[in-house]
Formats: sequence, C-alpha cells, structure tokens
Amino acid sequence: MVLSKDRLRRYLNVKREYSEDKYINVNPIQRGGVLSKEARLALLEWGDGYSICDFCPPQTPRLDKITRPPIRDFYQDLAEFLGMDEARVVTRCREAKLIVFMTLAKPGDYVILDSLAHYTSYLAAEAAGLKVKEVPNSGYPEFKVDVEGYASKIEEVLKETGRPPALALITHVDYMYGNFADASRVAKICHDYGVPVVLNAAYTAGVSPVNGRALGVDVVVSSGHKSWASCAPTGILALTQEMAKEVLRPSSIEGDLTKRRFAVKELALLGCTVMGAPLMTLMASFPHVVERIERWSEEVEKARFVVEQLERIKGVKQLGVKPKMHTLIHLETPCFYEVSKRHKRRGFFLYEELRERGIVGIQPGLTKHFKFNVYGLSWSQVKHLVWSFHDIAEKYGLEVA
Repeated sequence: MVLSKDRLRRYLNVKREYSEDKYINVNPIQRGGVLSKEARLALLEWGDGYSICDFCPPQTPRLDKITRPPIRDFYQDLAEFLGMDEARVVTRCREAKLIVFMTLAKPGDYVILDSLAHYTSYLAAEAAGLKVKEVPNSGYPEFKVDVEGYASKIEEVLKETGRPPALALITHVDYMYGNFADASRVAKICHDYGVPVVLNAAYTAGVSPVNGRALGVDVVVSSGHKSWASCAPTGILALTQEMAKEVLRPSSIEGDLTKRRFAVKELALLGCTVMGAPLMTLMASFPHVVERIERWSEEVEKARFVVEQLERIKGVKQLGVKPKMHTLIHLETPCFYEVSKRHKRRGFFLYEELRERGIVGIQPGLTKHFKFNVYGLSWSQVKHLVWSFHDIAEKYGLEVA
C-alpha cells in the first residue's frame, strides 16, 4: 500500500486544535483528565507499546506483580486510597462495570440502576446478558434520584423472579446534571436485601474524596482519563476482599494436548489489562491526585460562583440540585436560543463567540441548554469564563442583572 501525499500529510501532522496552554477547555469530560506535568513526562518515557512488559517477573507473569516500575505498590496504594481491599487498572470504567456484571451475575439476572446512569451501565448489563430495573428521579428541574426507590425496585424483582437482583449500581454523580446520590443510603437499603452495590465513581473518584468502605459499597469503578489526570484508556476497579475472590478468580482452563494451564492469570481481566503509557501516566499523576482532592471544597465554591454569576443573565437557569455539590454544571439558556434563531450562524454562534474569547468545550450547536465543567480552573480562569458569557449576552442585547 502506498499512501497519497495528502493522506500522509494528515497522519504526520495530527495536532490538537485546542491545547490547554492556549484555551480554557470546559468540556465536562475533560477537566479531571488534564495530565499533570509528571504524567506528560511519563507519557514520553513509556510510550512504546509493551514498555512495561520488559519488567514482568517470569515466575508470576502478571501486571500487578511487577515491582519495577512499582505497579504492585501502586495497586495497593490505589485500593487504600479508595477505601477498598483490592484494586486493578482496566481499560475503561465501562469495562470495569462489564467485568463486575459478568462475574457477579448470571445471564437473565436483574441489576438495579438509577435512571441517570450512564449509557455504558446499560450496555455493560446487556453485554453480560442481564436485565435492568430503573430507579426513578424527580424530573425537571432537579432530576434528583429517589434513592428510597431502590427498595421498591428490589421488591419488584423479588415478586417477579422469587429472588433478589444480582447487583445494584448507583451513579455517585451523574453525567447530565452533576447531582450527588446518597450512596451510603443505597448501600444500606440494598444490603438489607443481600444485594451487592457497585458505585460508579467516574465523576467523583480522583477529583473528590471517595472512600468505598465508609460508603458501605462493595465495588468502586472509576475512569482514569476522566478524573485521574491520566491519558486514555484507563479505568479503575476496586473491590472488597469478598468481591475480589469472585471477580479476580484465576484461570482454570487446561489444554487437552499440551496440558497448558494459566493459573496465575486473572480470568475476567484476560491476564493483563492496561500496560505502557496509560498506566504510567495514571501512576505519575497519583501524588497529584492525592493532593488535589483536599481542595474539593474550593472547586465546588468555584462552581457555585459560576452558577450565581451566569444566572444573572435573564433566562439562564441551573438544572439539577441546588446548591451545586459538584463542578459539572448544566444550564438551561432559552435566552441564547432566541438569539440563535435570528443569527446567521444559528446554534453555532455561542460556540464561536466563546472560542473567540479563548474558551472551548461547550458542544457546538447547543444554545437551549448545555453542560460544562470548571474543575481545576484557576479563579482568574473562572472569572474570565463568567466575563465571556456576560460579554456575549450584552453584545446580543440580553439583560444582565
């Protein structure tokens, strides 16, 4: 195969259009994944495909057994940091959910989900052959999950099947409105029925304090590239000792001719998971993550400031529970939608106006409502974001109190 000059040029000149040093990126899934300085260096050092595998111990050839670089120690520290007994790094948070669903439930079993669960929670259940029951939320404008509804959904499953659901999943903070769910209450309800609880901490662990043992959950899953300042793909799976015995059970297969066995390998992880640059950026950023979660209250303060200031624009309204307890913000903005209907660029005008002011990350084309995240921004950046929205509003004749 011979690549055309145009195609070759495209491959050799792949660049990120909006880099962190030139733009303020408020994309909801970007803020917690911005690499630390140490992680950027690790990315260069460990970028070769199987770079870590040079150090795999021949007697116990498994990723979590490697001591140089200190992967074994990191897994232990990671589990302790999350208040759990065992931890593994997998490719994505969704893979962690799939692994748990496949190992702790059987096809045809039920899993209880909150109605704000990420779509990958549903897909993981489907891929594992499970059925779902949804716990409702309060609807507009708060969309607060009714955690007491976990009991009624478990009762539904008991009535329908004669046995409790295999699992319950609670989304710690949802991806739409940034609402915190009362995970401790969910765990208490579910455990009263003997149902294990999976905490989807994709938007909390790594940016805010999360202790699975204190919350009473059995499994914590999270996203390294979303909330742990690491490059993709990285997901985190943390378990109690009881859950780990089942989820991380070793392979037992044996070849009929060769009699080969692979008893050191963890079956659900297919032996080893993330190696090379993604894992090393996660490790390199870990001290940074441990330190930054102590500033969570200030991050929430910034989010509340932004909401307060943007609601000064007539018609702007925060969706989700108030006051904000998380940095992911969802605004309803009919005022900007009215501007878009008469603007020659239609719904793209707001994105372009923000970009001219050095801000990207809000989805192009959206003006009626949109999400963004201010986690990790400095106060000066936060104030610039507020000024930009006010400036755009005034430019188009919108009232700012």
